[in-house]
Amino acid sequence: MWRSCLRLRDGGRRLLNRPAGGPCASMSPGPTIPSPARAYAPPTGGFEINLDQRKLKTPQAKLFTVPSEALAIAVATEWDSQQDTIKYYTMHLTTLCNTSLDNPTQRNKDQLIRAAVKFLDTDTICYRVEEPETLVELQRNEWDPIIEWAEKRYGVEINSSTSIMGPSIPAKTREVLVSHLASYNTWALQGIEFVAAQLKSLVLTLGLIDLHLTVEQAVLLSRLEEEYQIQKWGNIEWAHDYELQELRARTAAGTLFIHLCSESTTVKHKLLNE
Repeated sequence: MWRSCLRLRDGGRRLLNRPAGGPCASMSPGPTIPSPARAYAPPTGGFEINLDQRKLKTPQAKLFTVPSEALAIAVATEWDSQQDTIKYYTMHLTTLCNTSLDNPTQRNKDQLIRAAVKFLDTDTICYRVEEPETLVELQRNEWDPIIEWAEKRYGVEINSSTSIMGPSIPAKTREVLVSHLASYNTWALQGIEFVAAQLKSLVLTLGLIDLHLTVEQAVLLSRLEEEYQIQKWGNIEWAHDYELQELRARTAAGTLFIHLCSESTTVKHKLLNE
């Protein structure tokens, strides 16, 4: 893979053996290294993505600049995977970066935190059915351990309910989670809200971020009732499988985005031929 072909050189990082016509991650602003190869130098304001030597821009025509080298490489790889037709709906990392840069809803950090915590009011794993008993037991067996983990991990109380009004979430729980989310930057918070929207659950999202759950586990837990109905009544050919794979892709991209936006160390590169 081209993204492994990066070498420290002359104080900058030079892309070697790069096929023509694809993207590369670059740091900006900074001096360029005279060479036919694409290159980038240490940043003062972030990392750029160059497509055929043209700087990538956001929908609002802002310079596409991301906060970490790892995220820049991931976005460049996302572009590199596109074929004859660019399918923007498959480029979740790029979309999240555009949202963070353009901030189309003009929300500040506090508003992003409140939006994420609001998912507690409708959290999937806090809503329980009263029947059939087999589904009741399934929800109890699969969801209760996740709630217990979150309660112990954050020192909070998270209730479940069978009422259409939803569970009663103590004010102290909200305060603790608001304080916890405040430790993330605004880019990561955009990712947290995105993942919570996919899973319809802040608790599952926290489990993902803390590496308590895998993407596959979190997605299946978010679709527990749907998976129960599929096993009972059968799968709609291709439709359910497509929805499952799409949800996994969005959730995985959002989770990766959160971690890469929280990454403070430089990616270590190694040449494949070394």
